[in-house]
Parts: sequence; C-alpha cells; structure tokens
Amino acid sequence: MVLELTPEHLQQFDEEGWLFFEDVFDADEIRVLNAEAHKIFASDRKEVFREADGTTARTAFAAQNYNEAYRRLGAHPRLVGPVMRVLDGPVYMHQFKINAKAAFNGDVWQWHQDYGTWKRDDDMPEARAMNIALFLEDVTEFNGALMFIPRSHKAGTLKAGHDLETTSYPLWTIDNETIRDLVAAGGIISPKGKAGSVIMFHSNLVHGSPSNMSPFDRTIVYLSLCHVDNHIRRFKRAEWIAHRDFTPIEPLADDCLKALAAERTAAAE
Repeated sequence: MVLELTPEHLQQFDEEGWLFFEDVFDADEIRVLNAEAHKIFASDRKEVFREADGTTARTAFAAQNYNEAYRRLGAHPRLVGPVMRVLDGPVYMHQFKINAKAAFNGDVWQWHQDYGTWKRDDDMPEARAMNIALFLEDVTEFNGALMFIPRSHKAGTLKAGHDLETTSYPLWTIDNETIRDLVAAGGIISPKGKAGSVIMFHSNLVHGSPSNMSPFDRTIVYLSLCHVDNHIRRFKRAEWIAHRDFTPIEPLADDCLKALAAERTAAAE
C-alpha cells in the first residue's frame, strides 16, 4: 500500500503524538526482512547488543550499512515519505535499529523519550526527528508490545536520569512520579497488530515496553529520521549508533523489496 498522510492523520499526530497503520507491508516483504533480521541476530557483530544473559539479541544497529534488504528498507518510500511530510523536508538516517524482544528473554525498555537521548548524547538541536517503526512479527498483549503516553510530547523534553543498571543497554529514563502524572493526564495506549503494521511517533512521546515472557518473538525495525538541517553536533557515540552521514535520503521504488526477492529467486534457479 501507499502510505499517504491525510490532514486528519497530521492533526492526530500533532495532538496525540503517534499514528498506527496496518497492512503497510505484505507477507512476502515481511518474510524477506524477518529472515534477514534473525540472521543478523545470530551473527557476531559489534552492532548487535545482547541482553544481560550475554546471548540473546536485544537490538541490532545500522543494518542498512551491511545488509541489502535493510539498505532498501532504509530508503523505502512507505517509511521515508510520511516522515518527510511530517518534518516538512529532506531527512537523513540518524539511527537504524532492529529491536529483537526475543521470546522468554526479551527484556524491558524503560520509560523514555528518544529525543532526550539524541539531545543529551548527540547534541541534536531540536525535536525535528522522529521514529517510524515496522512490525516484523505480530505484536500482541503477550509479547512485549510498545506502550505510549498520548500527548506526552506536548510536555517538551523532560528531565531524565541515565540508567546504566536496569538493562544491558544504557538509557535516559524518566522517573516514576513523572510517569504517574503523565499517565493521569493522557492515559496509556498500546498499538498491537499483525506483521507489516507501522507506527509513527514523535521523538518526545514518552514510551517503553515490558519484558517478553511469551514464547513468541516480537521484532520491530525502527528508522530514526531527522531533518537534514537538524543534524547532530556531537559525535561521542559510535557512528553505527548515531550516524554522521547527513546526506538526504532518496526514496527507492516502492517495489524495491519485492525486486530483491525476485532477484534472489532467479539467482537460485
């Protein structure tokens, strides 16, 4: 499908801070991406963070730099186009990650804002950046679905502490009292849906996810896209975590993933 934002979508994004769409990518496209994701998780690469057990994949960074399927996804018009519309101009890839949330062992992601990290760690000037996320597996109430606090982006960039202990990945997290106040005002929502669904959310929207106690994996790909004029000024994190190539993304053809599958089928024959 072509993901085109209507005026109603733009109004919801401004007011609530998030949008959710089902059936954006079809089963064939998801099959290619999911197979590649699990190959990446099984690889021995510095870009793949592990959970506290030292074995289970937690997140894989920068796959667009070393995997052809994800290179194409990183410039896919169904993902890049809507973000360019919201941010009103060309965008570059600030960060690209595949979050594993593996069955039984996928750990919590604490309450946080993404822009809070991008500002503190990378000196991104403004919250003119956002995430667009693609489900590679069905997301249910059982396997660690994302939780958002609607309208929390209206509070701006909140005070946060650098949590270096709760999980294997350091995160700037928001204290419990602030979360209580935000939830009292905005509630909590948790979009769930089948593989191929897409979530867009504001970089200051407070969000997190619980651990995955179920026997079902929950893999989500995140493109963190930033307006090219708003590129980061500090380079203390590894380049594969916070990218330094500010070249505007040129969207590929809409069938770029299907073309890859066809190329591989032809090569195997």
